[in-house]
Amino acid sequence: MSSSLGTLFRISTFGESHCAGVGVVVDGVPPRMKLEPADIQIQLDRRRPGQNKLATDRDEADQVEILSGVENGLTLGSPIGLLVRNKDQRPQDYGSMSQIPRPSHADLTYRQKYGIHASSGGGRSSARETIGRVAAGAIAEKFLAEEYGIEIIAWVSSVGEIDAQDVDHANLTRDLVDANDVRCPDPVAAQLMSEQILTARAEQDSIGGVLTCVCRNLPAGLGEPAFDRLEARLAHAMLSIPATKGFEVGYGFAGAKMRGSAHNDPYCFKNGRLATLTNRSGGVQGGISNAEDVYFRVAFKPPATIGLAQQTVDYQGEAATLEAKGRHDPCVVPRAVPIVEAMAALVIADLALIQKMRQPL
Repeated sequence: MSSSLGTLFRISTFGESHCAGVGVVVDGVPPRMKLEPADIQIQLDRRRPGQNKLATDRDEADQVEILSGVENGLTLGSPIGLLVRNKDQRPQDYGSMSQIPRPSHADLTYRQKYGIHASSGGGRSSARETIGRVAAGAIAEKFLAEEYGIEIIAWVSSVGEIDAQDVDHANLTRDLVDANDVRCPDPVAAQLMSEQILTARAEQDSIGGVLTCVCRNLPAGLGEPAFDRLEARLAHAMLSIPATKGFEVGYGFAGAKMRGSAHNDPYCFKNGRLATLTNRSGGVQGGISNAEDVYFRVAFKPPATIGLAQQTVDYQGEAATLEAKGRHDPCVVPRAVPIVEAMAALVIADLALIQKMRQPL
């Protein structure tokens, strides 16, 4: 099982949904960088369950502990170990489901691959695994902000059939994103999205959505063609997040419907450098950042675990009715915002360190 990501800025996550704790080991963090638990906790608080009526009822504070790699508030250059202890486990909620693979969940595929799977929750396929990603991503974000002035902001751009309108991602802030529980900066759309999520929850069902993310102030030159292009690394990272089913950068699939004359980004000279008049390519050309904003979208499917009765079969192939117990999000996209930001930061930090190796000593 691959639980690691990155080349120079490298992480390895550990833990299951109902074990003693989850966490991450982060290697490659430069030494002498100021780092306190509060730098990490701010993003974990945005990801944690139980934060509002749109999220799962599981009550976890998700308090991070720094186990290694930091002394007197400064990074040492050695691996940083981070741990979040699970406090509100309820494995008993899953007893009746242990013999029935949950439709569209990972129970069956994990058993087919390994011959065993965690008996409660989703094990490694649970969204609790992403705690380690968010914690590591917060460190990567701090490094990128201090070294390059890079800003990474994600927001909910659609839930079901409801789309946000006219979001100015060039001037968007996290405070604007967090102004409502849905984390959509369009207040009209946010209200409709909230209603959709609450309706799905009341009906013991679930609903999907899309996140958009913008990465500002990237230097030109990030990305390693041919197989580690910036957009390829971002796609790899985003599609490794539980419940993701789609990724596009720039105009993405809409660009496939256009002619080149309409899609191309002409060059101009502004702010003392060559730039592009438009940014339909999403800040990436030839797999390399061009110093324009990098923006992309990630699609999340409806959560697979729902309370509605589902006609299915058990592991022996016998007909069964599944009414899932436990505490689950009716829609994952509001809590996925910091996860997407974290994964983007991890990819960009790694590629920035690789590019830095090309600079003369």
